[in-house]
Amino acid sequence: MMDGIAGRIAEQIRNGGPVSVAAFMTEAMFDPYNGFYATKNPIGAGEDFITAPAVSQMFGELIGLWCGHVWMDMGQPAPFHLAELGPGTGQMMSDVIRAGRAVPGFMEAAQIHLIEASPALKMVQGRTLTPMGAEIGWLNRIEDIPPGPALLLGNEFLDCLPVRQAVKHKGQWHERMIGLTGAEEGFRFVMGPQLGADADLVPERLRDAPDGTLVELRPGDQQIVDHLAQRFAEHPGHALFIDYGPAQSEAGDTFQAIRQHRKTDPLEAPGTADLTARVDFEQLAHFARSGGLDVAGPAAQGQWLTALGLEVRAAALIGQAPELKTKIARQVMRLSEPDQMGELFKVMALSTHSLPKPPGFTGDG
Repeated sequence: MMDGIAGRIAEQIRNGGPVSVAAFMTEAMFDPYNGFYATKNPIGAGEDFITAPAVSQMFGELIGLWCGHVWMDMGQPAPFHLAELGPGTGQMMSDVIRAGRAVPGFMEAAQIHLIEASPALKMVQGRTLTPMGAEIGWLNRIEDIPPGPALLLGNEFLDCLPVRQAVKHKGQWHERMIGLTGAEEGFRFVMGPQLGADADLVPERLRDAPDGTLVELRPGDQQIVDHLAQRFAEHPGHALFIDYGPAQSEAGDTFQAIRQHRKTDPLEAPGTADLTARVDFEQLAHFARSGGLDVAGPAAQGQWLTALGLEVRAAALIGQAPELKTKIARQVMRLSEPDQMGELFKVMALSTHSLPKPPGFTGDG
Protein backbone atom coordinates (compact mmCIF):
# COMPACT_ATOMS: atom_id res chain seq x y z
CA MET A 1 0.00 0.00 0.00
CA MET A 2 1.48 3.35 -1.02
CA ASP A 3 1.51 6.23 1.43
CA GLY A 4 2.63 9.87 1.50
CA ILE A 5 2.81 11.60 -1.87
CA ALA A 6 2.65 8.28 -3.72
CA GLY A 7 -0.54 7.39 -1.88
CA ARG A 8 -2.18 10.72 -2.67
CA ILE A 9 -1.29 10.47 -6.37
CA ALA A 10 -2.59 6.89 -6.45
CA GLU A 11 -5.86 8.04 -4.89
CA GLN A 12 -6.19 10.79 -7.53
CA ILE A 13 -5.71 8.18 -10.25
CA ARG A 14 -8.29 5.82 -8.73
CA ASN A 15 -10.82 8.63 -8.49
CA GLY A 16 -10.15 10.54 -11.69
CA GLY A 17 -8.02 8.41 -13.98
CA PRO A 18 -4.39 8.81 -15.06
CA VAL A 19 -2.60 12.09 -14.34
CA SER A 20 -0.25 14.08 -16.58
CA VAL A 21 3.51 13.99 -16.13
CA ALA A 22 3.29 17.66 -15.14
CA ALA A 23 0.77 16.91 -12.38
CA PHE A 24 2.97 14.07 -11.10
CA MET A 25 6.03 16.34 -11.06
CA THR A 26 4.17 19.13 -9.29
CA GLU A 27 3.04 16.84 -6.48
CA ALA A 28 6.43 15.18 -6.12
CA MET A 29 8.48 18.37 -6.14
CA PHE A 30 6.31 21.09 -4.65
CA ASP A 31 3.99 19.46 -2.11
CA PRO A 32 4.38 21.86 0.86
CA TYR A 33 4.82 19.10 3.44
CA ASN A 34 6.37 16.07 1.75
CA GLY A 35 7.62 17.36 -1.60
CA PHE A 36 11.27 17.13 -2.57
CA TYR A 37 11.90 20.87 -2.21
CA ALA A 38 10.03 21.10 1.08
CA THR A 39 12.13 18.45 2.79
CA LYS A 40 15.55 18.33 1.11
CA ASN A 41 18.77 20.27 0.84
CA PRO A 42 19.65 18.45 -2.40
CA ILE A 43 22.69 20.37 -3.58
CA GLY A 44 26.25 19.36 -2.77
CA ALA A 45 28.77 16.60 -3.02
CA GLY A 46 27.00 14.46 -0.44
CA GLU A 47 23.52 15.11 -1.72
CA ASP A 48 21.76 14.62 -5.05
CA PHE A 49 23.54 16.82 -7.59
CA ILE A 50 26.27 19.45 -8.03
CA THR A 51 25.63 22.71 -9.88
CA ALA A 52 28.12 25.05 -11.54
CA PRO A 53 28.28 27.54 -8.61
CA ALA A 54 29.46 24.67 -6.41
CA VAL A 55 32.19 23.79 -8.92
CA SER A 56 33.90 27.18 -8.73
CA GLN A 57 33.45 30.75 -7.50
CA MET A 58 34.43 31.88 -11.02
CA PHE A 59 31.01 30.92 -12.38
CA GLY A 60 29.06 33.32 -10.17
CA GLU A 61 31.74 35.99 -10.33
CA LEU A 62 31.56 36.17 -14.13
CA ILE A 63 27.77 36.35 -13.92
CA GLY A 64 28.13 39.18 -11.40
CA LEU A 65 30.37 41.12 -13.79
CA TRP A 66 27.91 40.36 -16.61
CA CYS A 67 25.16 41.87 -14.47
CA GLY A 68 27.25 44.96 -13.83
CA HIS A 69 27.90 45.38 -17.55
CA VAL A 70 24.24 45.13 -18.61
CA TRP A 71 23.20 47.37 -15.70
CA MET A 72 25.50 50.08 -17.03
CA ASP A 73 24.11 49.54 -20.54
CA MET A 74 20.62 50.06 -19.07
CA GLY A 75 21.67 53.51 -17.84
CA GLN A 76 22.58 52.47 -14.30
CA PRO A 77 19.01 52.55 -12.92
CA ALA A 78 18.82 53.08 -9.16
CA PRO A 79 17.17 51.31 -7.56
CA PHE A 80 16.80 48.13 -9.59
CA HIS A 81 15.84 44.55 -8.71
CA LEU A 82 18.43 41.76 -8.79
CA ALA A 83 16.57 38.46 -8.45
CA GLU A 84 17.61 34.84 -8.62
CA LEU A 85 15.11 32.11 -9.44
CA GLY A 86 15.72 28.87 -7.55
CA PRO A 87 18.95 30.04 -5.89
CA GLY A 88 20.04 26.68 -4.47
CA THR A 89 22.42 27.14 -1.56
CA GLY A 90 22.87 30.86 -2.27
CA GLN A 91 26.44 30.31 -3.44
CA MET A 92 25.94 31.86 -6.87
CA MET A 93 24.34 35.00 -5.45
CA SER A 94 27.18 35.25 -2.93
CA ASP A 95 29.69 35.22 -5.81
CA VAL A 96 27.55 37.65 -7.85
CA ILE A 97 27.52 40.10 -4.94
CA ARG A 98 31.27 39.87 -4.42
CA ALA A 99 32.01 40.53 -8.11
CA GLY A 100 29.27 43.15 -8.38
CA ARG A 101 31.02 45.28 -5.77
CA ALA A 102 33.76 45.90 -8.34
CA VAL A 103 31.23 47.87 -10.45
CA PRO A 104 30.82 51.37 -8.96
CA GLY A 105 27.27 52.00 -7.75
CA PHE A 106 25.95 48.55 -8.73
CA MET A 107 25.45 47.00 -5.32
CA GLU A 108 24.25 50.28 -3.82
CA ALA A 109 21.45 50.34 -6.40
CA ALA A 110 20.55 46.63 -6.18
CA GLN A 111 17.54 45.36 -4.28
CA ILE A 112 18.18 41.62 -3.97
CA HIS A 113 15.42 39.00 -4.04
CA LEU A 114 15.62 35.21 -3.89
CA ILE A 115 12.68 33.33 -5.41
CA GLU A 116 12.57 30.08 -3.45
CA ALA A 117 9.93 27.41 -2.79
CA SER A 118 11.93 25.32 -0.31
CA PRO A 119 11.90 26.23 3.40
CA ALA A 120 14.96 24.03 3.89
CA LEU A 121 16.92 25.83 1.19
CA LYS A 122 15.88 29.27 2.49
CA MET A 123 17.72 28.47 5.72
CA VAL A 124 20.79 27.31 3.79
CA GLN A 125 20.71 30.46 1.66
CA GLY A 126 20.47 32.65 4.75
CA ARG A 127 23.57 31.03 6.25
CA THR A 128 25.48 31.39 2.97
CA LEU A 129 24.59 35.02 2.36
CA THR A 130 24.65 36.54 5.85
CA PRO A 131 28.46 37.01 5.74
CA MET A 132 28.11 39.06 2.54
CA GLY A 133 26.53 41.92 4.48
CA ALA A 134 23.90 42.62 1.81
CA GLU A 135 20.21 43.11 2.50
CA ILE A 136 18.32 40.22 0.92
CA GLY A 137 14.64 39.31 0.81
CA TRP A 138 12.79 36.13 -0.12
CA LEU A 139 9.77 35.90 -2.41
CA ASN A 140 7.64 32.89 -3.32
CA ARG A 141 7.00 33.68 -7.00
CA ILE A 142 8.56 35.59 -9.85
CA GLU A 143 5.35 37.61 -10.02
CA ASP A 144 6.08 38.95 -6.52
CA ILE A 145 9.15 40.93 -7.64
CA PRO A 146 8.17 44.62 -7.28
CA PRO A 147 7.86 46.82 -10.38
CA GLY A 148 10.96 48.48 -11.74
CA PRO A 149 14.09 47.76 -13.79
CA ALA A 150 15.32 44.24 -13.13
CA LEU A 151 17.99 41.63 -13.74
CA LEU A 152 16.75 38.06 -13.26
CA LEU A 153 19.05 35.06 -13.00
CA GLY A 154 18.05 31.41 -13.35
CA ASN A 155 20.73 28.72 -13.17
CA GLU A 156 19.21 25.24 -13.48
CA PHE A 157 15.78 26.69 -12.79
CA LEU A 158 13.82 25.92 -15.95
CA ASP A 159 14.74 22.21 -15.96
CA CYS A 160 12.79 21.79 -12.71
CA LEU A 161 9.54 23.20 -14.11
CA PRO A 162 6.89 20.49 -14.66
CA VAL A 163 6.69 19.19 -18.23
CA ARG A 164 4.01 17.39 -20.18
CA GLN A 165 4.74 14.60 -22.63
CA ALA A 166 3.02 13.61 -25.85
CA VAL A 167 3.28 10.63 -28.19
CA LYS A 168 2.35 10.53 -31.90
CA HIS A 169 -0.18 7.73 -32.48
CA LYS A 170 -2.01 7.13 -35.75
CA GLY A 171 -1.11 10.62 -36.93
CA GLN A 172 -2.37 12.38 -33.81
CA TRP A 173 -0.60 13.66 -30.71
CA HIS A 174 -1.79 12.04 -27.48
CA GLU A 175 -0.82 13.07 -23.96
CA ARG A 176 1.41 10.58 -22.19
CA MET A 177 -0.10 10.01 -18.76
CA ILE A 178 0.78 8.19 -15.55
CA GLY A 179 -1.49 5.46 -14.22
CA LEU A 180 -1.25 2.58 -11.77
CA THR A 181 0.29 -0.82 -12.35
CA GLY A 182 -2.06 -3.78 -12.46
CA ALA A 183 -1.36 -4.62 -8.81
CA GLU A 184 -1.67 -0.91 -7.87
CA GLU A 185 1.70 -1.12 -6.15
CA GLY A 186 3.40 1.42 -8.38
CA PHE A 187 3.05 3.78 -11.34
CA ARG A 188 3.39 3.28 -15.09
CA PHE A 189 3.07 5.35 -18.25
CA VAL A 190 -0.16 5.04 -20.24
CA MET A 191 -1.57 6.56 -23.42
CA GLY A 192 -3.94 9.46 -22.73
CA PRO A 193 -6.36 11.54 -24.80
CA GLN A 194 -5.53 13.53 -27.92
CA LEU A 195 -3.97 16.91 -27.24
CA GLY A 196 -6.53 18.78 -29.30
CA ALA A 197 -5.80 22.52 -29.28
CA ASP A 198 -2.76 21.87 -27.07
CA ALA A 199 -1.08 20.26 -30.06
CA ASP A 200 0.17 23.80 -30.74
CA LEU A 201 2.54 23.28 -27.80
CA VAL A 202 4.43 20.66 -29.81
CA PRO A 203 7.60 22.36 -31.11
CA GLU A 204 7.16 23.27 -34.76
CA ARG A 205 10.30 21.38 -35.78
CA LEU A 206 8.75 18.14 -34.47
CA ARG A 207 5.11 18.39 -35.51
CA ASP A 208 5.48 16.20 -38.60
CA ALA A 209 7.42 13.48 -36.75
CA PRO A 210 6.40 9.85 -37.42
CA ASP A 211 4.17 7.71 -35.24
CA GLY A 212 5.80 6.60 -32.02
CA THR A 213 7.68 9.87 -31.53
CA LEU A 214 7.69 11.24 -27.97
CA VAL A 215 8.02 14.97 -27.37
CA GLU A 216 8.05 17.10 -24.25
CA LEU A 217 5.89 20.17 -23.82
CA ARG A 218 7.00 22.99 -21.53
CA PRO A 219 3.99 25.15 -20.56
CA GLY A 220 5.92 26.42 -17.53
CA ASP A 221 8.47 28.07 -19.82
CA GLN A 222 5.64 29.77 -21.67
CA GLN A 223 4.25 31.14 -18.39
CA ILE A 224 7.63 32.48 -17.32
CA VAL A 225 8.18 34.14 -20.70
CA ASP A 226 4.68 35.64 -20.71
CA HIS A 227 5.41 37.27 -17.36
CA LEU A 228 8.81 38.54 -18.53
CA ALA A 229 7.32 39.95 -21.73
CA GLN A 230 4.75 41.92 -19.75
CA ARG A 231 7.28 43.06 -17.17
CA PHE A 232 9.99 44.08 -19.63
CA ALA A 233 7.47 45.99 -21.77
CA GLU A 234 6.83 48.20 -18.73
CA HIS A 235 10.30 48.26 -17.15
CA PRO A 236 13.68 47.55 -18.77
CA GLY A 237 15.41 44.34 -17.89
CA HIS A 238 17.26 41.14 -18.74
CA ALA A 239 16.63 37.55 -17.71
CA LEU A 240 19.62 35.19 -17.92
CA PHE A 241 18.92 31.45 -18.04
CA ILE A 242 21.61 28.76 -17.81
CA ASP A 243 20.45 25.17 -18.06
CA TYR A 244 21.01 21.85 -19.74
CA GLY A 245 19.33 21.00 -23.02
CA PRO A 246 19.64 21.20 -26.81
CA ALA A 247 19.90 24.36 -28.88
CA GLN A 248 17.24 22.96 -31.27
CA SER A 249 14.07 21.07 -30.39
CA GLU A 250 14.64 17.32 -30.13
CA ALA A 251 12.28 14.40 -29.68
CA GLY A 252 12.78 11.94 -26.85
CA ASP A 253 12.06 11.25 -23.21
CA THR A 254 14.35 13.33 -20.94
CA PHE A 255 12.16 13.09 -17.81
CA GLN A 256 14.57 11.82 -15.17
CA ALA A 257 15.11 11.42 -11.44
CA ILE A 258 18.42 11.98 -9.66
CA ARG A 259 18.97 10.58 -6.20
CA GLN A 260 22.45 10.81 -4.62
CA HIS A 261 24.12 11.52 -7.97
CA ARG A 262 22.53 8.51 -9.66
CA LYS A 263 19.68 8.26 -12.12
CA THR A 264 16.71 6.35 -10.82
CA ASP A 265 13.17 5.52 -11.95
CA PRO A 266 11.27 8.85 -12.02
CA LEU A 267 8.02 7.08 -11.10
CA GLU A 268 9.48 5.44 -8.01
CA ALA A 269 8.95 6.99 -4.55
CA PRO A 270 7.81 10.48 -5.66
CA GLY A 271 9.09 13.21 -3.37
CA THR A 272 12.41 11.51 -2.63
CA ALA A 273 14.35 12.39 -5.79
CA ASP A 274 14.92 15.46 -7.94
CA LEU A 275 12.80 15.35 -11.11
CA THR A 276 13.98 17.31 -14.15
CA ALA A 277 13.73 17.42 -17.94
CA ARG A 278 15.95 19.06 -20.51
CA VAL A 279 15.18 22.63 -21.53
CA ASP A 280 14.20 23.20 -25.17
CA PHE A 281 16.07 26.42 -25.96
CA GLU A 282 14.66 26.72 -29.47
CA GLN A 283 11.13 26.65 -28.06
CA LEU A 284 12.11 29.06 -25.28
CA ALA A 285 13.41 31.51 -27.88
CA HIS A 286 10.21 31.07 -29.91
CA PHE A 287 8.06 31.90 -26.88
CA ALA A 288 10.23 34.94 -26.14
CA ARG A 289 10.29 36.39 -29.64
CA SER A 290 6.54 35.84 -29.95
CA GLY A 291 6.17 37.94 -26.79
CA GLY A 292 8.25 40.80 -28.18
CA LEU A 293 11.45 40.07 -26.27
CA ASP A 294 14.96 40.21 -27.69
CA VAL A 295 16.82 36.89 -27.51
CA ALA A 296 20.57 36.35 -27.21
CA GLY A 297 21.77 32.77 -27.54
CA PRO A 298 21.62 29.97 -26.89
CA ALA A 299 25.37 29.87 -26.43
CA ALA A 300 27.25 26.87 -25.10
CA GLN A 301 28.19 27.50 -21.48
CA GLY A 302 31.88 26.93 -22.14
CA GLN A 303 32.00 29.41 -25.00
CA TRP A 304 30.00 31.99 -23.05
CA LEU A 305 32.17 31.79 -19.93
CA THR A 306 35.34 31.94 -22.04
CA ALA A 307 34.03 35.03 -23.83
CA LEU A 308 33.41 36.65 -20.44
CA GLY A 309 36.99 35.98 -19.34
CA LEU A 310 36.97 32.62 -17.55
CA GLU A 311 40.62 31.94 -18.31
CA VAL A 312 41.66 35.47 -17.31
CA ARG A 313 39.87 35.11 -13.98
CA ALA A 314 41.45 31.68 -13.44
CA ALA A 315 44.91 33.12 -14.08
CA ALA A 316 44.24 35.88 -11.52
CA LEU A 317 43.17 33.35 -8.88
CA ILE A 318 46.24 31.21 -9.58
CA GLY A 319 48.40 34.32 -9.19
CA GLN A 320 46.89 34.86 -5.73
CA ALA A 321 47.23 31.20 -4.73
CA PRO A 322 49.77 29.31 -6.89
CA GLU A 323 49.34 26.18 -4.78
CA LEU A 324 45.76 25.91 -6.13
CA LYS A 325 46.80 25.91 -9.79
CA THR A 326 45.83 22.28 -10.44
CA LYS A 327 42.50 22.63 -8.63
CA ILE A 328 41.57 25.82 -10.50
CA ALA A 329 42.56 24.26 -13.84
CA ARG A 330 40.22 21.34 -13.08
CA GLN A 331 37.42 23.80 -12.29
CA VAL A 332 37.91 25.59 -15.63
CA MET A 333 37.79 22.23 -17.41
CA ARG A 334 34.62 21.15 -15.55
CA LEU A 335 32.80 24.37 -16.41
CA SER A 336 33.92 24.78 -20.01
CA GLU A 337 35.08 21.57 -21.70
CA PRO A 338 32.60 20.04 -24.19
CA ASP A 339 32.69 16.64 -22.50
CA GLN A 340 31.99 18.22 -19.09
CA MET A 341 29.44 21.06 -18.61
CA GLY A 342 30.67 23.24 -21.46
CA GLU A 343 28.47 21.93 -24.29
CA LEU A 344 25.44 20.32 -22.61
CA PHE A 345 24.65 23.51 -20.70
CA LYS A 346 23.40 26.50 -22.69
CA VAL A 347 23.03 30.19 -21.87
CA MET A 348 20.23 32.45 -23.12
CA ALA A 349 19.30 36.04 -22.31
CA LEU A 350 15.76 37.38 -22.76
CA SER A 351 15.68 41.16 -22.79
CA THR A 352 13.63 44.27 -23.26
CA HIS A 353 13.49 45.09 -26.96
CA SER A 354 16.16 47.56 -28.14
CA LEU A 355 18.51 47.27 -25.14
CA PRO A 356 22.17 46.77 -26.14
CA LYS A 357 23.02 43.12 -26.75
CA PRO A 358 24.43 41.59 -23.56
CA PRO A 359 28.06 40.39 -23.50
CA GLY A 360 29.18 36.82 -24.04
CA PHE A 361 26.96 36.10 -27.05
CA THR A 362 29.00 36.19 -30.22
CA GLY A 363 26.22 35.23 -32.65
CA ASP A 364 22.45 34.98 -32.81
CA GLY A 365 22.40 31.38 -31.54
